[in-house]
Amino acid sequence: MTNLELQNLTQKLSTEKFNRPFIHDVYFNQRLRTTGGRYHLNNHHIDINPKMIDQFDMDNLVGVILHELCHYHLHLTGKDYHHGSHDFKALLQQVGGSRYAPIPATEQAKMVRYQCQSCWNVVVRRRKLNVKRYVCARCGGRLKLI
Repeated sequence: MTNLELQNLTQKLSTEKFNRPFIHDVYFNQRLRTTGGRYHLNNHHIDINPKMIDQFDMDNLVGVILHELCHYHLHLTGKDYHHGSHDFKALLQQVGGSRYAPIPATEQAKMVRYQCQSCWNVVVRRRKLNVKRYVCARCGGRLKLI
């Protein structure tokens, strides 16, 4: 899918689901890693992670676009556009957008796992921890990289 096809799909979804036009730009951003899309408050453009179409299906891509369009239309109408707001949750449910985007397999493989030596609790992080400095949040035991 090209950026032009993505633009046309986004404009079509905006008029069908929101009854409002999408007059800004939407494009694929290769640098997005752990998020499905991003709405820019300053210029109202939308970035979409190309992995949402490469590694997942078209329904997932549509869900991510609808999610970002909820931010877009709420922000332009002066309503609360944040994830936790009632307006955002209600509009997202009304149009059928995705609440969360799945994490691509390449990013899941980068997760680092630690296990507590006392309570055997498994801790998953994106970044490595210094096991000499950090301890288990549950019991205070030592962590070990697994």
